[in-house]
Amino acid sequence: MPYVPFLQKKANTSPFYGPNDDVPIFLVLLMGAQHFLSVIGGVITPTILISGAGSNALNLSQDLRQYMISASLIVSGLMSLVQIVRFRVPKTRYYIGAGLLQITGVSFANLPAAQAIISNMYTSGYCPSEVFSDGTVNQLPCPDAFGAILGTQMLCALLTVAISFLPPRVIRKLFPKIVTGVVLMVIGSSLMTSAMTNWAGGGGPCMNRPESGDFALCPTIHAPNAQQWGSPVNFGLGASVFFTIILLELVGSVFLKNISVIVGLVVGCIIAACIGMFDGSDIASAPAATFLWVKTFKLSVYGPGVIPFLFVYLDMTIECLGDLTAACDVSGMAITGKTFESRCQGGLLADGLSGIFSGLATSMGVVTFSQNNGVIAVTRCANRYAGVVCASLLIIFGIFSKISAAFLAIPSPLIGGMTVYLFASVATSGIRILGYMEWTRRDRVIVAASLALALGVSLVPDWFSFVMPQVENNEALQGFYDAITTVVSTGYIMAGIVSILLNLILPYEAPAQENPTSDEKSVNGGADRVFRDEEAGTIYRYNNDKRIPPGNSRVDDEKF
Repeated sequence: MPYVPFLQKKANTSPFYGPNDDVPIFLVLLMGAQHFLSVIGGVITPTILISGAGSNALNLSQDLRQYMISASLIVSGLMSLVQIVRFRVPKTRYYIGAGLLQITGVSFANLPAAQAIISNMYTSGYCPSEVFSDGTVNQLPCPDAFGAILGTQMLCALLTVAISFLPPRVIRKLFPKIVTGVVLMVIGSSLMTSAMTNWAGGGGPCMNRPESGDFALCPTIHAPNAQQWGSPVNFGLGASVFFTIILLELVGSVFLKNISVIVGLVVGCIIAACIGMFDGSDIASAPAATFLWVKTFKLSVYGPGVIPFLFVYLDMTIECLGDLTAACDVSGMAITGKTFESRCQGGLLADGLSGIFSGLATSMGVVTFSQNNGVIAVTRCANRYAGVVCASLLIIFGIFSKISAAFLAIPSPLIGGMTVYLFASVATSGIRILGYMEWTRRDRVIVAASLALALGVSLVPDWFSFVMPQVENNEALQGFYDAITTVVSTGYIMAGIVSILLNLILPYEAPAQENPTSDEKSVNGGADRVFRDEEAGTIYRYNNDKRIPPGNSRVDDEKF
């Protein structure tokens, strides 16, 4: 039921269903549909953005974009089944898959690297463009760039496969929470540029607001009820999605909160349809059904993109371990011991193989999602059959290509209003991880130095564009220079490099005195933390990582 502000809400008393428990079939179908609704927005967003218009997008035709969305849905569903089912590699002790309710989808970590590579391709002439008489630059479709991204992704996914055979404790030592938090925060913040651009009307030539020509309005003057970039109508459409999400977080039921993103998008679509901004011609012309490899791309490896995508898969490794730990926790499974380590190994191996299979199946790399962990926590249903239902729905929605066409018919301002919230949630996840640090002087130096370069690059992406020399008649050397430029121009890669290096070389501070005063405890980093249980309405205080029940202002640590 909806939540009424200022009125106490009853605690959740529903039974808990573990990964392998017997669950009523109707409940399995309901929970699977809820997981599907919670992840569908995130699954389709990266593909919509990378295939759209702009200097850092592929500018593809609608039929290709429809196919790409279908492929991403189908691949996400198939690889979700691999994570959920889990099976042993014959004659070894290794597994493929985590054996938990884990849904996979196209990772947001793909976007910054792919956008930087595509921008570099248009600048270098790898991708074609044209200049109009008024000086407006129009980027032409570049499907070969997507083939290069897929081929590069497949090569770099081998890194995750290799890491999956390392003990998880070694991986955590190499990539501690200070690295994870900084990288996630920068990924989310760097993607906000494309989100806000779409909110205003889109990332194509109409951004320059030319006074005449096809791009005087967004996306073109031929679109139904087209508006100028940054117009009040565009602003209002994006705001309708964004504030619907916020409203549902305020008064919505647990179910509505979990699907707030898709509900906000539906509300925005209804408003856009009422003012005549929907164009149904592409939906009508789309085929009734499709599948993988109906359309293909020329696979290649783009040299300057190898280093950026290696960092993409390092980040995916970090994300996967975090998601698997959270999934085990909310599923009532152990988060230590050999079984847990086996699940981490299987989940990482499945993610690495997903990157290879995704490229072969014409989709950007998929990775475990964190959204469904929140659904498990509030619904108390971690049953794997619910995950199978969700994965099946992803495959079915991908096969029926008119559904993909319907997603592409959504006006850019609505996509912008949705992705602003999604990308900010990614950044918030990074901030949350950083909040659990002790915040010593060493920690502050690492975070400050990492954010200084990472956010600086995100705000001024051209700052390094003219540093490396241009070389003629030597494609290998020029490709190396382009790779350096791409790395230095990508914010989260800079964040990862700086934070990893500083974490390895900066000395740790001397331990604090044995009996600090209470005042010293309160300011000593993350020692005292407050956590509100939304379902029960109670507040817990954490002292030295020990949970103090509500009402106890002073508790002897030895009792815990």
